[in-house]
Amino acid sequence: MLDLCLLGTGGMMPLPYRWLTSLMLRYNGSSLLIDCGEGTQISIREKGWSFRPLDVICITHFHGDHISGLPGILLAMANSDRTEPLLMIGPKGLSRVVNSLRVIAPELPFKIEFIELTENEQHIEACGYHIDAFKVNHKITCYGYSISIPRAGLFDVEKAKANDVPLKLWNRLQKGESIELDGRVYEPSLVLGEPRKGLKVTYTTDTRPTDSIRKNAKNSDIFICEGMYGEQGDINNAVKYKHMTFEEAAGLARDAEVRELWLTHYSPAINHPEIFMENVRKIFANAHAAKDRRSAELNFEE
Repeated sequence: MLDLCLLGTGGMMPLPYRWLTSLMLRYNGSSLLIDCGEGTQISIREKGWSFRPLDVICITHFHGDHISGLPGILLAMANSDRTEPLLMIGPKGLSRVVNSLRVIAPELPFKIEFIELTENEQHIEACGYHIDAFKVNHKITCYGYSISIPRAGLFDVEKAKANDVPLKLWNRLQKGESIELDGRVYEPSLVLGEPRKGLKVTYTTDTRPTDSIRKNAKNSDIFICEGMYGEQGDINNAVKYKHMTFEEAAGLARDAEVRELWLTHYSPAINHPEIFMENVRKIFANAHAAKDRRSAELNFEE
């Protein structure tokens, strides 16, 4: 089971009724956060989720509305008695930016480990999450993230026998271990069938539409995408400032064949994003103008 909560849906600045866009996921006792603007910790508290199991923080880019809440989050984690290392993932320069922000949070009871993204696409595995970072098209270096939970195939007795796998290894191989015995390495693939459909959530913001988004969002269960502008006439601003309109986000959702689209990162000028949804749903029917703390629980198919 994968829980997710879109903690905020605003762009540029927090508003009294809308926090800045940020996504939190929970899986198997571990939490992952994407972006951390001002006020993110307040929305986490309003949701009633804990800071202590927050093991991974992914940053899309270094504009203030996506990173200025980090000192508060780090201090909240410290106050929850966390001592385990925290992994942070983001564009090149991440450690410099974070350590600069830590001037007001200098002493933490846990270590921060950094992975700085330097390629157009990078794959990282941590705490059961399979994280695919992909570069998008904003005014500064910016990444989107697909978070996947893979699911192994069913145990295949006949396949195990055909591959001469000793019975005493079956249980461990079924659980995903690789085992060396008598000079031979036994892999789980020797006893498992084809992988079954897992779970996938893709999050992207502050970008023009790109092929990298279409590729990495492919077949996502939930696709969370920026909708900075709602009016069709705002396309010129979207191009100028390298953002997206609601309808462009819907086009990406359609092209990527996702199950569900949540719009986020609204301009402060948009008070009621739902009024723009009629044209959006003509492009992609299962689209939602998300509000703060919109949540979902994803489960593996039977």
